[in-house]
Amino acid sequence: MHKPKVIVTRQWPAEVETQLKALYDVQLNTSDIPFTPEQLKHAFQSADAVLTTVTDTINAEVLSVENIRAKIIGNFGVGYNNIDIVTAKAQGLVVTNTPHVLTECTADIGMLLLLMSARRASEGERLILNKQWIGWKPTQLIGQKVTGKTLGLIGFGRIAQAMARKAHFGFGMKIIFFNPSAPDQTIVDSLQATRCDSVEEVLSEAHFVSLHCPGGAATKHLINEERLKLMRPSAHLINTARGDVVESQALIKALKEGWIAGAGLDVFENEPNLDPEFLELNNVSLLPHLGSATEETRLAMGNRVLTNIAAYFAGTEPPDRVV
Repeated sequence: MHKPKVIVTRQWPAEVETQLKALYDVQLNTSDIPFTPEQLKHAFQSADAVLTTVTDTINAEVLSVENIRAKIIGNFGVGYNNIDIVTAKAQGLVVTNTPHVLTECTADIGMLLLLMSARRASEGERLILNKQWIGWKPTQLIGQKVTGKTLGLIGFGRIAQAMARKAHFGFGMKIIFFNPSAPDQTIVDSLQATRCDSVEEVLSEAHFVSLHCPGGAATKHLINEERLKLMRPSAHLINTARGDVVESQALIKALKEGWIAGAGLDVFENEPNLDPEFLELNNVSLLPHLGSATEETRLAMGNRVLTNIAAYFAGTEPPDRVV
């Protein structure tokens, strides 16, 4: 029986790759070097399914290649703003993602960054690594208390709700949030949370602000200079969502000039090309996009892609279809 041809653009967990080899005529990326635009075009010309990641730019140019063969894009990630959805739909391509499975681990990273920023953990570690620590003293690296403070969430989807649970029940934090649509009131009540009328209201009231909104044109630079100025001087900004939700230069200015106390970032504008000015700051904690980086989660993400493409090739509806 003819096996569908599948091309995987990056290295995936070994267990998932083993399953792919058993089920499909698969081309793996053993070097783990990102595909060039030309390689992506060739993949869409030569495979029935292209299994991409959130760092692959699947734009109109790639998707408009002549003699396209691919019928489905299995995106490894919950976000899919790396894919030109309008062009994909016009080309008759099915697009799937991997929701649900990375919720808790991404929320864990959000809490990690919140604590790191509040307690100046990155600055303290550098002090030790640079052999500059000469012992405890009463005024060294004074940060902010987390327990009992107000956490403001921009967006209130699954990851935001998971972070709210950890913060509220683990640290006694008060939860406020802004979300364009009304969430399940049962969830809101269980967290004793308060829905705000605007992003600005969250920014001005919260001690810690965590971003949980999707990427794309509608949210690009949602957090800009004007909005950063609304935050408390003792406040911290946490971003585990999408890098371009925050205007990098505005945040750098806010951190340099003390508009806010600190920031914790797992994602960056123009990632992986981090603005070098971030590296000169002591009041920012930086992680290399680790939100879903646990063995359990990455395996679950790969299995989710397997389920989606198996459904498609069996002639049934992929459970995580977005187009």
